[in-house]
Amino acid sequence: MTDANPVNIYEYEEVARTKLGKGEYDFIAGAATDEITLRRTRAVLDSIVMKPRMLVDISDKDMSTTVLGQEISFPVMLDPAGNHSAAHPDAELATARAAGSAGTLMVLSAQASRTLEEVSQAASGPIWYQQYFFKDRGLTLEMARRAEEAGYSALCLTVDAKVKPKRERNIRNNYQGPASPNYDPSLNVGGSSWTFGLDAPSGANDIRDQAATYEDLDWLASNTRLPLVVKGIMVAEDGYQSAEHGAKAVIVSNHGTRYLDTTFATIEVLPEVVDAVNGNIEVYMDGGIRRGSDVFKALALGARAVLIGRPLFWGLAVDGEDGVKSVLEMLRDELEATMGMCGKTTVESIDRDSIATVSPLLSLFPTGTEFR
Repeated sequence: MTDANPVNIYEYEEVARTKLGKGEYDFIAGAATDEITLRRTRAVLDSIVMKPRMLVDISDKDMSTTVLGQEISFPVMLDPAGNHSAAHPDAELATARAAGSAGTLMVLSAQASRTLEEVSQAASGPIWYQQYFFKDRGLTLEMARRAEEAGYSALCLTVDAKVKPKRERNIRNNYQGPASPNYDPSLNVGGSSWTFGLDAPSGANDIRDQAATYEDLDWLASNTRLPLVVKGIMVAEDGYQSAEHGAKAVIVSNHGTRYLDTTFATIEVLPEVVDAVNGNIEVYMDGGIRRGSDVFKALALGARAVLIGRPLFWGLAVDGEDGVKSVLEMLRDELEATMGMCGKTTVESIDRDSIATVSPLLSLFPTGTEFR
C-alpha cells in the first residue's frame, strides 16, 4: 500500500504527478492546442446547481443500473484509454480487476498495452472493446471477431479521432506512445510504419479510415453479433443518425478535448443528444467527471451512466488495482451522498427537476446591474 491517503480525485492526481514521468503525465493530463475546453469543462460542471430536498425517506438507496442489459452496481464505467502501463506495470489487468471488484464495467482501449485476450481473462466483470474503422476492412472485422471470441459484450466504436491532433505538451516533450501488442507490427497498410495517428513521427501511415460514414456503421452492425456503442457524439443529429444506422447506444464525448479545442463541454450538449434519440437507444457521457455530484448532474440531464478516463490513471499510478478501485469507490460514495441530499433513492429517479443552470436570484435584477 502507498503511504499517500488522497481523499478525492484531485488529490489522487497530485500524488500521481509525483510518480509519473513528465512525458507520461502530460500525455495523460493534456489536451489539444490551448486546452481551453479542458479548463472550461470544470467551470461548466460547477455552474450547474442542485436542488436539495428535505424530509424524504432516503433510508433505502439503490444505485444500480443496467447498460445494454448488463447490471452494474452504480452508473460509473471506465473509458477506453490507451497504454495503462504508463501508470503501473500491471496495466489494464489491474484496471479490469478493479472494475470487476467495484461491480462496474471497463471499456478496453484499442491501444491497450496488454492484448484484448489477456485482459478478458483477467476481468471479473463485463467488458467492452474499443473499435475503430480501419482502412483495411478485413482488419476492422478481425478485431471485432477477436473481441467476440474473447468474451467482450459490446464494441465501443470511436468516431471522433480521424485526424492527428496537435497536443503541444507532447510536442514539447517529444512524446511518442508505444504500439499496442494487439496489432501485428508488419501490418500491410501501404507503408513501412503505421500508427493510429496520435503523436507518431511524420510519415507514419495512419491506419484509421478518414472516409468512414454512417453507411460503414450499417456495414459493421450487420457484420458483428456484438452491439455497437458509438463514442464521440456531440450534436443531436449525430445521435439521431447513430440510432438510425445500427447503434444501440452512444457516448456523448469530446475525447477528453484531446482532438478539438474551443468546443463544447460534453454536459452542455448532453440534453440535445438525449432528446434526439428519444429513448430509442441508451446515452452515456464522459468528460471531466471528478465528483459524485458531476455524475448526478449528468444523470439529471439524461445520461444513463458516465465514464471516466484520466482518473483511472491517477488511481493506477498511486496504488495500482487498489488505487483504481478507490477512485471508483470515492465517486460511488459521493454520488450516494448527493442523491440523499437531493431526496433521490434510485438513479432512475434523478431528473432535470433535480438541478438548475440559472440562479433564481438573477431574475430579481435587471440586465447590467453592477454588484459592489
